[in-house]
Amino acid sequence: MLAGAECADWEDRMRKNQGKIIVLAFALQIVLPDAGRQAVAQAGKPAYPTMAPLDQYLIPDEKSEIALARSAAPKSISDGAEVMVLGRDGYETAVKGTNGFLCIVERSWAQGSDDAEYWNPKMRAPHCFNAQAARSFAAIYLMKTRLVLAGKSRAEIARELAAALDKKELPALEPGALAYMLSKQLYLHDRAKNWHSHAMFFFAGDRTKSWAADDPSSPVMVANDPEERVTILFVLADKWSDGTAASTSMP
Repeated sequence: MLAGAECADWEDRMRKNQGKIIVLAFALQIVLPDAGRQAVAQAGKPAYPTMAPLDQYLIPDEKSEIALARSAAPKSISDGAEVMVLGRDGYETAVKGTNGFLCIVERSWAQGSDDAEYWNPKMRAPHCFNAQAARSFAAIYLMKTRLVLAGKSRAEIARELAAALDKKELPALEPGALAYMLSKQLYLHDRAKNWHSHAMFFFAGDRTKSWAADDPSSPVMVANDPEERVTILFVLADKWSDGTAASTSMP
């Protein structure tokens, strides 16, 4: 957490860049500070108050889901990666990997439990985790998926996740954990759509200062996710996974 003058500077930047912050919140499953949460809040009835029928979250064609998952990273990585697809009983391995990477299409419950689009069935977020993230950070999302399919509410999921982290029932985050999100087919949020091609780096501690994250002159942005107990540093990429040019200009 930021404090003092740093916190004031952060909140001032959020007010000046409200549109960008809203996009970041849903792109990276972030739980924002109060100022950001208020900016995201919408008047009226929530669009996605409860989970939709499971069929709306599934991709009927397994080959299509495999292709979508692999689009998260360049072929030099994704062709040798393990690929998991979502079924009625959870994620299952559809392709065995050879290079330690894991490619997967995350659904909306990857976001924080207080996120307005936690149950948005349109969300499709292809990730390719490196070996360190596949062995550690990915376990959080897979656990959340099992709880979702067991019929748990978002509050119950948050409580059970916190208990599992407290009891060290989930693997500790490994140093060097990262994920590629370079897919043109990203659908992160009803406003964000496919947002930007980017890479994410996961840390258990706060690396904001050591990476100069969120400095106006730095290409690195930062977000803290208290539910998953991780700091996410991310960098916009100038290419999509197919090698075509991608914008690195913020909206």
